[in-house]
Amino acid sequence: MAGRESRHADRQAACTGGSSPFDERFQPMIDASDVSTGRRILVICALALGGFAIGSTEFSAMSLLPFYARELGLTEPVAAHAISAYALGVVAGAPILAFAGAGLPRRRLLVWLMIAIAAGNAMTVWAPTYHWLLAARFVSGLPHGAYFGVAALMAASVMPQRRAQSVALVMLGLTLATIIGSPAANFIGLTIGWRWGFAIVVVLALLTALSVQLCAPLQRPEGKRSKLGELSALANLQVWLTLGAGAIGFGGLFAVYSFLSPLITEEMGASPETVPVILVIFGIGMTVGNLGAGWLADKALKRTGIGLLIWSAVVLAALPLMTGNLLLLGIGAFAIALGGGLGPVLQTRLMDVAGEAQTLAAALHHAAFNAANALGPFLAGSAIAAGYGWTAPGWVGSLLALGGLAVLLTSFWVERRRRGGWQVAEPCST
Repeated sequence: MAGRESRHADRQAACTGGSSPFDERFQPMIDASDVSTGRRILVICALALGGFAIGSTEFSAMSLLPFYARELGLTEPVAAHAISAYALGVVAGAPILAFAGAGLPRRRLLVWLMIAIAAGNAMTVWAPTYHWLLAARFVSGLPHGAYFGVAALMAASVMPQRRAQSVALVMLGLTLATIIGSPAANFIGLTIGWRWGFAIVVVLALLTALSVQLCAPLQRPEGKRSKLGELSALANLQVWLTLGAGAIGFGGLFAVYSFLSPLITEEMGASPETVPVILVIFGIGMTVGNLGAGWLADKALKRTGIGLLIWSAVVLAALPLMTGNLLLLGIGAFAIALGGGLGPVLQTRLMDVAGEAQTLAAALHHAAFNAANALGPFLAGSAIAAGYGWTAPGWVGSLLALGGLAVLLTSFWVERRRRGGWQVAEPCST
């Protein structure tokens, strides 16, 4: 049947003088097994470019904060509400857009999501007032979770034997944004103005949309992918436990990352010029952890998740011991950032437990990620305000990592009870 449809589409293309990459009516549906190795690489690169664009706009809002606060006549704490507006957009947009896009071919959905990201950042570029900026950042955040969720599913479909690694490669764009995108935006803000930092994201988003349209296969929508089927995620205990492990466990990393700058300048008395260096080291650690965890998870998904959370709990608790000098803190920041590899592990876990609700569950993963981004800094900030000092985020983060571990172990225990046996290491085919 698929072969007849493919030949029919080819005949239609011939009749129109050739197939246009922008006209899906004349393109055959392609199974993942039919995608060549070279094309798989191009697909992953296109999806990672989108991750870099999203990471750049997310982290640039932090590094450009002083510049747009000054231009709009705001204090920095008030201007920081733009960062919160983006995170709120992520949390709200992930389930809504994933549900709305259920049943669409993934390539088409990804292209439209990147166009939406370009539009939101274009609004940011032209924002004349504080409230316009808040609205623009909220709109910019809406496609974030849905894009990463659908991109992860697309990547896993073209690399079915290395699903976790494919997800890690897509997320590589996000982690590279912490090393390249955010510092570059800060430099742009210093030289030609903060609005240009977001204008570049508009270009990156449109380039991603074009790359995905040209490189990604037009896959047949899965029969099970329906709006009703996607809603089944909301009644799936395993989905909620996996999301909970991320929302709590990831909070530990963000608890420390958010207060690295005052830890360096206030607690250690170091120059502000050393802060970007430590942040770059942190970004490199996240990149290494992301790629390494993806490779390990394809061999033993459960053990990798458990190991990462135990690792995070230990190194986060050791933060007070890392403030003796900058070299020690740099090593500690790298070690803490390795815990960011939990992302592809939980994303792959969701693919295993979500059943018919693949798109919604994958998108909710990134909503949970942003919930961790809110929870960790809030608890760490409360501990600092209570007088426990700038190293308090370390033990707060350690407790959050242990909480995430408890939720993940509960997920595995419930699964064991239902299946009648405990399996920690899983074959690559699961």
